[in-house]
Amino acid sequence: MVEKLIFISILTMIIHMVETLSYAFRLAGVRVGKLAVALSLTGIIVLISRTSNLLQAPLTGKMIDYAKINNEYNLERNLRIIIGSASIGTVLAILLFPSAVYLAVRIINHFEIAGSIPKLITSVTIRKVKHAGHHLRSPNLGMLKSLRLMGVPKRLLALNCIVSGIYTVGVLAALNASYMNPEFGVTASQSSGIINGLATIIMTILIDPQMALLTEKAMIDSDEKKRLGRIFGLLMVSRLIGTLLAQAFLIPASILISWVVRYI
Repeated sequence: MVEKLIFISILTMIIHMVETLSYAFRLAGVRVGKLAVALSLTGIIVLISRTSNLLQAPLTGKMIDYAKINNEYNLERNLRIIIGSASIGTVLAILLFPSAVYLAVRIINHFEIAGSIPKLITSVTIRKVKHAGHHLRSPNLGMLKSLRLMGVPKRLLALNCIVSGIYTVGVLAALNASYMNPEFGVTASQSSGIINGLATIIMTILIDPQMALLTEKAMIDSDEKKRLGRIFGLLMVSRLIGTLLAQAFLIPASILISWVVRYI
């Protein structure tokens, strides 16, 4: 099961890294004035994480089945390792973000010329891949200093932190609840929506509309455009804190799901 745990952790890392880097396309779209194109490409990038999730979920479920028949298997420790890999993926995304923004600008411009995703993909050559290295940017201390809270909505950051923590732990908490309550195992394993539903409501009602408003302001105001970069930087940091909070959410969320499945 060690190999499976490593593979699940790598997939989880990829999922969180890619989803966090989707911010780069949004910022690049604002910078070049092509937000609609950037948002469509963001969906394609997030598709990578969704594909990884298709593999991650059944493999994690198999780990739960193994734990049920092997009492010596330390399930909670391994679930926390998986959550930890989400934090690592988010850290990698933060480090890669400056480069991702530059590359996203190039991709958006090339997409306009190509006119479609298949043509964009087939237009990629080895020379272009090698040239992409010139657009790599390493994070520096100046970027960290710019991540000040002045003028950045603190409630937005706090909500994003909570939502990230809930999303990180939702499926894992449901699977853990199925292990804790074998008599309701199937019901519990399908109950991640009890946890993720709350995060979806917060995201849809409180976070997405505010981000849309901030993005629209940045499209027409150069000062707001500079501020938006700082907001995305802080959102990534709050997302990282959320993945760390997920460690604390794991057991309470599992207990909540265990309680609910007994009474539904």
